Amino acid sequence: MTKSLPAETAHTGSLLATPHPEAGRPSRVRLAAVNAASRVVLRALPKIPGPVKRLLMGRRSVTIDGNILDTTLQLLLAAQRSAGMKGVVASWDLSVARTQLRKLAAMVDADVAVGVKDMSIPGPAGAIRARHYVPVNTVGAEPLLVFFHGGGFVIGDIDTHDGLCRLICRDARVQVLSIDYRLAPEHKAPAAVQDCYAAYRWALEHAAELGADPARVAVGGDSAGGNLAAVVSQQAREDGVRLPALQLLIYPVTDLSADTRSKTLFADGYFLTKADMDWFHAQYLEGAPIDGADPRVAPLLADDFSGLPPALLLTGGFDPLRDEGNQYAAALAAAGVPVDHRHYGSLIHGFANFFPLGGGSATATADMVSALKAHLSRG
Repeated sequence: MTKSLPAETAHTGSLLATPHPEAGRPSRVRLAAVNAASRVVLRALPKIPGPVKRLLMGRRSVTIDGNILDTTLQLLLAAQRSAGMKGVVASWDLSVARTQLRKLAAMVDADVAVGVKDMSIPGPAGAIRARHYVPVNTVGAEPLLVFFHGGGFVIGDIDTHDGLCRLICRDARVQVLSIDYRLAPEHKAPAAVQDCYAAYRWALEHAAELGADPARVAVGGDSAGGNLAAVVSQQAREDGVRLPALQLLIYPVTDLSADTRSKTLFADGYFLTKADMDWFHAQYLEGAPIDGADPRVAPLLADDFSGLPPALLLTGGFDPLRDEGNQYAAALAAAGVPVDHRHYGSLIHGFANFFPLGGGSATATADMVSALKAHLSRG
């Protein structure tokens, strides 16, 4: 049964509260058992036929706001709860949280074959690590997507998003340049923005050297990476720099301080939790020279959305970031920006990384890749 909640958005300063170091997360010893169980579940899920998945869940389907939770993801979330995992962040210990996300990513790796080369590019604070993906049997002059990974500006790297970048490269027939920007709390906002903007400008100048089409350089990312892609697009417009050919915004963070209906509905139990978001925001903003109302942190709070590049924006029905993604799509469209907004009602946050598990995640990610290919075609 869907609860009736206020739809309006309010701003609050409570998001910067840091959870207790031990609250609600398994110990290091417990994580070893969690990893073993997760490995079994993640390997089994793609092999279980749909009818069997539905049988395993019985009649306990989850319906909220008229959306029915994808069965594959419902099983995944049930397994996560059984293993004692509360959300994206496995531990409030920074090194453990980062390592755990890498392990999870490795467990769902689809082993997509493309050409890959690690490299470094110049950044505002030194060299930035990057990874360049090229389609097999490249004909040269493919579009180039400068990709910014998710992870709340705190965890995640080019390894955790390697599988998604490989899929985009192979199936959209685009080159991908994945950027390992500086993370918080070691580097507060706007360090990540500075790295990503520098990477985009470098890509504009060096696309031909990479074998890509200089006229079709796009930016994109998921979650925090979607935020960075949106901010880079705004900053390029402000500076008179050539705009991205497209901004690919996969369930983007657009206003860290907003308390939306979807953040209330999906505060716990749907992979990305309120505790995760509070922790991410604290690491990113506490002690930073800018605050959560700055458009470099919250692109939804910009004064003007006109003149921005076309957007392909994805949202999920069971994602706490759903409403701010919807609001950003609406703000762009109202300003005359072409927006291809694709809403996948049955899916949770992070679904693009779960495509190897099958189900709705695979279908939606394939749809996204097909749309990306169409948007970046020469026609």
